[in-house]
Amino acid sequence: MCAPIRNRPSYLWLRRPETGLVMVRARAGGSGAQFNLGEMAVTRCVLRTANDIAGYAYVPGRNSRHAELAALMDAMLLDPARHDEVYRCVVRPLVESRRQRLAATAAKAAATKVEFFTLVRGEND
Repeated sequence: MCAPIRNRPSYLWLRRPETGLVMVRARAGGSGAQFNLGEMAVTRCVLRTANDIAGYAYVPGRNSRHAELAALMDAMLLDPARHDEVYRCVVRPLVESRRQRLAATAAKAAATKVEFFTLVRGEND
């Protein structure tokens, strides 16, 4: 486990994790009129570290621990003394993991790709 995770700063809650619903809006075709797509659960929280840096998080779903860790990572990334280490140990691995998942999905889709072609026969006169 990376040092930023083991050596987490102490913090105080400004807003404990709480779950609510938000309305998701969309546009038809990306440029049409907006419409309400539906509601989704979101958990949010805000904390302040011992060195007076606030961390905010809004995460999809009802996982309070996820929101807490996201807010803590936000605060740690805002701390100039810890930013590079947290970026290297937390953000980069997450980006790489996502890249690998997307590549695996693309490879799986490519394996099922069907190419169609048309044979042209001579002219019927």
